Amino acid sequence: MELNNVKGGQTPDAAPAGTTPGAPIEVLIAGAGPTGLALAIDLARRGVHALVVERQDRLSQGARGTGLQPRTQEVFDDLGVLTAVQAAGGRYPHVGLWENGRIAREIEMVEHVEPTPATPYSNTLMVPQWRNLELLYARLTELGGSVLFGTELTGFEQDADGVTARCGLPGGGIRTVRARYLVATDGGRSTVRKALGIGMSGPALAEGASLLADVAIEGLDRNHWHRWTGPDGSLAAALPLVHTDLFQTMVMTSQEPDTAPDAVRARIAAHTDLTVEQIREVRWASVFRPKAGMADRFRTGRIFLAGDAAHIHSPAGGQGLNTSVQDAYNLGWKLGQVLRHGAPDSLLDSYESERRPIAESILATSTRLHRSGELRRGRDLHQLGIGYPDSPLTRELRPDIPKGAPHAGDRAPDAPLTTPDGTPTRLFDAFRGPHFTLLALGAVDLAGLSALTSLPAGPPLLRTVRAGGPAPDLLDTGGHLADAYGTAPAVYLIRPDGYVALAAPAEDAARQVTAALAPYLGTAVPQPVS
Repeated sequence: MELNNVKGGQTPDAAPAGTTPGAPIEVLIAGAGPTGLALAIDLARRGVHALVVERQDRLSQGARGTGLQPRTQEVFDDLGVLTAVQAAGGRYPHVGLWENGRIAREIEMVEHVEPTPATPYSNTLMVPQWRNLELLYARLTELGGSVLFGTELTGFEQDADGVTARCGLPGGGIRTVRARYLVATDGGRSTVRKALGIGMSGPALAEGASLLADVAIEGLDRNHWHRWTGPDGSLAAALPLVHTDLFQTMVMTSQEPDTAPDAVRARIAAHTDLTVEQIREVRWASVFRPKAGMADRFRTGRIFLAGDAAHIHSPAGGQGLNTSVQDAYNLGWKLGQVLRHGAPDSLLDSYESERRPIAESILATSTRLHRSGELRRGRDLHQLGIGYPDSPLTRELRPDIPKGAPHAGDRAPDAPLTTPDGTPTRLFDAFRGPHFTLLALGAVDLAGLSALTSLPAGPPLLRTVRAGGPAPDLLDTGGHLADAYGTAPAVYLIRPDGYVALAAPAEDAARQVTAALAPYLGTAVPQPVS
């Protein structure tokens, strides 16, 4: 089985798929990791012409970060890739702690949490990163996007109107690309960040290097996440990767790792109860050095840093990949508003003001877990509680907020519902897509919102959903919507990334919604019909 055979892509001189030849590139994305691919998917469904360049000749190999947190699963639901990811993933097994040649005890490292109507994805999903990348890439090509592999961003300049970038081609030579914006998703050693002179600082982690390898092992059960601790303080682990014949192995010792296959087999055998002969094949190996840090800024003019280019985390807690994907999810819809719906460029400043505090908080959490060596991973790492209550885009106008209801800035919860004819549906079905969602609860007078419900199409900007009241679109037959949002008549304006932009009482709804939409449309926002 070849781990990853996605390579080649389109020819370097071709226009991005889904665009006409010679069509201007609006967003250049440097790096085809999870962050870059998620951003490209989000832009593609908004009709934004993006080009992804990747210096490697194929998608990255290796299981690497395997954990997809519940909030990232919600993002993947919206991006149209979750069903495939769920089919490729599975739960983490219990950790089996080895002593004297056998598993002496077990612990549940990754807490199992039952789903609720408001939180349908409640557990960390194990998916090897190489498979995650393949599925994101497949979704991007389905939407007409593509990646130029073997193409490295080597230099760039920006001016008031855009960015001019130079890209080295696989066979030699340089291609010049002109784009409105450049997004660096080129990893912790980001070429773009260094060229901009943006510093990165953070907590110091203990120096050392670990061997990380995906290997086929004979005679080791696949029902445990195996863990060995040596008398010298060494640590080894073997995680069975779901739907493969592989184990992701990690060996931490004081010795510098060697990634040659025979050396990998010998190193694993020396620090486990496995023999060299049991380690049948080394599919991928790398040296991992823990680092932690955050860029001094996430934006310089028309250039943005996202993912590991903006913040580097210890893998403890499985936060880095998830935080990175959500960077892309936050930035993608804002670029779409600017490039497709006339929003002012200043809207893009909210990317850094919203995401930098989140990255800082998660960096502190992953560093704490790294230093403590704590094994257990609970729901506090699911990233469902992340929100933007202090964002300049957030408006909370209700004088009395129902107990348990989301505040403006919070993640908008799900709820199972039915249509008037009894067809089961859910609130996430209404949210799914690149639009804003206006959720009207109860007897809310929407007169005057006709201008808002006919905003520019391709894709539509605003979807109005009435729950309860006269002529409802959705019925709360199980009471789940009331549990999640309260029973008082109100309006919620849900951002394209699933967070509450506006929460307001039913009175004067048209004016409040119009005002709340203004930052996303600039002067293009229509006035409500009186």
